[in-house]
Amino acid sequence: MTIHALNRFLCFNLTLVALAMVSGAAAAPLPNIVLIYADDLGYGDAGCYGATKVRTPNIDRLAAQGLRFTDAHSASATCTPSRYAMLTGEYAWRKRGTGVLPGDARLIIQPGRVTLPSVLKQSGYTTGVVGKWHLGLGGENLDWNADIKPGPLEIGFDYSFLIPATGDRVPCVYVENHRVVGLDPQDPIRVSYTTPIGSDPTGKDNPEFLKVKPSHGHNFTIVNGISRIGYMSGGKAARWVDEDMADVITHKATDFIERSKDKLFFLYFATHDIHVPRAPHARFAGQSGCGTRGDVIEELDWCVGQIIAALDRHQLTEKTLVIFTSDNGPVVDDGYQDGSVEKLNGHKPAGPLRGGKYSSFEAGTRVPFIVRWPGRVKPGVSGALVCQVDFLASLAVLTNQKLPAEAAPDSFNVLDALLGESRTGRDHLVEHAAGALALRKGPWKLIEPSQGPKVMVNTRIESGRAPEPQLYNLAEDLGETQNLAAQRPDLVKDMSERLQKIRAEGRTQP
Repeated sequence: MTIHALNRFLCFNLTLVALAMVSGAAAAPLPNIVLIYADDLGYGDAGCYGATKVRTPNIDRLAAQGLRFTDAHSASATCTPSRYAMLTGEYAWRKRGTGVLPGDARLIIQPGRVTLPSVLKQSGYTTGVVGKWHLGLGGENLDWNADIKPGPLEIGFDYSFLIPATGDRVPCVYVENHRVVGLDPQDPIRVSYTTPIGSDPTGKDNPEFLKVKPSHGHNFTIVNGISRIGYMSGGKAARWVDEDMADVITHKATDFIERSKDKLFFLYFATHDIHVPRAPHARFAGQSGCGTRGDVIEELDWCVGQIIAALDRHQLTEKTLVIFTSDNGPVVDDGYQDGSVEKLNGHKPAGPLRGGKYSSFEAGTRVPFIVRWPGRVKPGVSGALVCQVDFLASLAVLTNQKLPAEAAPDSFNVLDALLGESRTGRDHLVEHAAGALALRKGPWKLIEPSQGPKVMVNTRIESGRAPEPQLYNLAEDLGETQNLAAQRPDLVKDMSERLQKIRAEGRTQP
C-alpha cells in the first residue's frame, strides 16, 4: 500500500470513528423519569428548605444528591389548575372549568390534545400515573359502576391507579385504569354533589360517628369515620381506609417501577399527603411532635424513600431523572379539626414566605422543587425561575420531540436550568390564585388589583388581594412586606400592560 493510499485509509477510518462518536452522543440513552408530586407541601415544610421541627431525611437526600431550586413554582396556588397546567403546558386560568373540581367532574383535558404523557409515550416511554388525579373522569354519562372513561389512558398514560379527586371528596374509592377497584356489583355506587342520596350518615346530622370533626364544610357523607365533601352511597367493599392510603398508592407506584424496570418509563406519582383529611398510618401517628400535619409530612417522606429505594434496588438510580415538587403552597386548617393548628410546635410551613395555599403571595406557588439525575445533574442550589408548566416543553426537548405549534402554549424550554447547565430559567412568570393574577419579572412581582377579603376566613391565610396594585422587589423583600407601587408607577404600568397582553393573546411568548 502506498503512503497516499495509507493516508486515505487512515483518514477514512478516523472519519468513521468520529461519526460513530457523534452518533453515540446523539443517541445517548434517555433517562427514566419519575415525577413525585406532593400535595400542599409548603416551601418551609422540608428539612432541605429550612424545616427543623419535622424530619424529612429522604427528601433531604434527594436535595443533597440533586439540584434544589429556590424560585420554582407550581402553576397555581391550588390543586386542579396546577395539575392541569403541568400536564398540558397551558395556564389553567386560560380555560373555563379548571378551578377546584368536585369529585364527579368530567375529564377536563380533551383526549387527543398534546400532553406530557402523550409526548413521552411518543418517545417510547411506558407511562403510568398513581395517586391523586383531580382532573375529572368520564364524559357526560359518568357511571362509577361501569367503564370510567375517558381518563388518564385516553390522554397518554398506559396505566393508572387513582384517587379520583381528593381524599376529602367522594367517591372514596380507587380507580384502576377504567374500573373501581373491589366494587361489588350488587352494591352500586351513587354520587351527588347537589342532593343527599342513600342512607349513609353525614357529619352534619351524625357527628357522634366521627373520629375527626370538620372545622368548615366537609360535613356530608361519612366514610371511615371522616365526613367528606359530597354525598355517596354504595360501594362499601371498595371504599378506602385513609390510614392505609399512603401504603396502597406507594406500593402501586413501586410495583409500576418493578414491572417497567426493563423498559423506558415515566411515572407520575401524585401523593395524597399532606392534603386533608390527614389520617396517618399508625407508624407515623403522633411521631413528629408537630401534630397530625407534621405526622403526614413524615409519612410523605417515607413514600419518597420507598420510591428511591425501588430505583436503587433495580439499579435504576443512575438511569433515572427524579423530579420532586408540590402542587401548591401550605395550609394548616383546610377543613378538619385535626389538631394541626394547635400543635405546629414552632414549625413554619411557608418558611420565609408570605401567604400560603390559595394566596397571591409567594407562598401560594413557590414550592419545594428538586431535580436529581446522577452523573448528569450536579448537586447544588439554583435560583433560576422555573415553573411546572414548563415540564412539557422541556422534556420534549430532552426526548427529542418537536411540539406542534398549538401545543403547550405557556410552556417554556428551561431544560438547561432544570439540568443545572444554566442559572437562568424563565424571563417571566404569571402566578395564579383565585381571583387574581400576578406577574414575575426578574426580582419584581406585580399583583394585580382585585376585590375580596385580605385574610381568608376559614384557612386564616392572607389572600394577597387588594384594590390597588402591589409591587414587590423579591430580591430585597422576599417576605413581600413593602409595597413599592407608589414609588415605581412606571414599572407598575409596564408590568400591568405586559400582564394584560399575556392574558389577551391566549399564548405566552418567551
